[in-house]
Amino acid sequence: MTAVSFHHPSLNRAQSISILAGAAIMLSLAMGMRQSLGLFMQPITKDIGISAADFAFALAIQNIVWGITQPFAGALVDRFGTRLIALFGGLLYAGALIITAYATAAWMVTLGSGLMIGVALACTTSGIAAKIAAKVVRPERRSLAFGLVSAAGSIGTFFCAPLAQGVIQTSGWQMAMFAFVALAAAMLPAALVGGRADSVPVDGPSGGPAETMRSTLGEAAGHGGYIIMAAAFFVCGLQLVFLTTHLPTFLADCGADPMLSAQALAVIGAFNVFGSWLFGWLGDRYHKPLLLGGIYILRSVAIALYFTLPVSQFSTLVFAAVMGTLWLGVIPLVNGLVAQIFGIRYLATLTGIAFFSHQVGSFLGAWAGGVIYDALGSYTLAWQLAAGIGLAAGIMQLFMSTRPTERILAAQRAAAAAE
Repeated sequence: MTAVSFHHPSLNRAQSISILAGAAIMLSLAMGMRQSLGLFMQPITKDIGISAADFAFALAIQNIVWGITQPFAGALVDRFGTRLIALFGGLLYAGALIITAYATAAWMVTLGSGLMIGVALACTTSGIAAKIAAKVVRPERRSLAFGLVSAAGSIGTFFCAPLAQGVIQTSGWQMAMFAFVALAAAMLPAALVGGRADSVPVDGPSGGPAETMRSTLGEAAGHGGYIIMAAAFFVCGLQLVFLTTHLPTFLADCGADPMLSAQALAVIGAFNVFGSWLFGWLGDRYHKPLLLGGIYILRSVAIALYFTLPVSQFSTLVFAAVMGTLWLGVIPLVNGLVAQIFGIRYLATLTGIAFFSHQVGSFLGAWAGGVIYDALGSYTLAWQLAAGIGLAAGIMQLFMSTRPTERILAAQRAAAAAE
């Protein structure tokens, strides 16, 4: 069998790797800081006199704003390219962190860490990185490329969480926030390098002149598999943001060392590097809906076991390792399915719409977790709901249709006939 090259025909290997690295670094920093914000809950709430629900609401706003703006950011990327959108996102991220560092009331935390970071994430994370990866690799290797770039999102958590916790303990939460401002500034050169993908022509079947955003959105609205996938994506957001937002407080209530929550987030990040690569690699070889359904089901089982059994450093780090392996493995599979069914012309738009569902779940995972905790004094009901909904979503995901649209099938037939 002839080996299939990884990179786009118009690029050499070094060019392809450098562009992917730019996208990966940008995603890594954006996601690493975002997933570490839960570490700031206790020091911020104590220092400026707001409740856990206030802080959780800010992160919930972040997630719902991210979800609402992601389709629009994706549409702008599909129309104008990635570079300008990503640069804007990096600048906005830095500004949001500065506002949060100077916060004296709940509304300032909501503006900075909520509204502004939400928009910044839409311009710098998975939708943008997926479009870059889809442009610079061959169609046969897209799921693997999506997985490699997604893995970068957890490399950021691997060092952002310990950095934040260490600076919080030694110099206070404001200095930790300014350390994140410096990381946000580093996103800008990464965006410039990753944005070189804008000049790379599309490799693979083309939708032809009849392909427009309106026609593609109509195809997506009528595709049952896409609708099921987007609905299941809701649970992904709910489970992950519940954990990143509330695990530090849960561990503090259990009397754990404050550094354990940072260690757990770092372990999640480390194992997700492997998990994202693994599911990207598997996605090029096996039925993606089975892999997606398996991720949701295994996550739910892990959550149920961890919150049921006695909490210790060992159980927490094992749980973090399991969840890390399953953390962002959904991203290469979802991106791969969208590319497989609809092509990549409007990949950022369609994944952005699916991501809105994810972020509605993220909103509920962050905000409802805080409301339940304030009302009942524990997270028991919250994790029970997270596990139960996850099992239902996993079963539903197993049966989605992956049939490409008639437009893509016709393009594939035409390409095969030309050969």
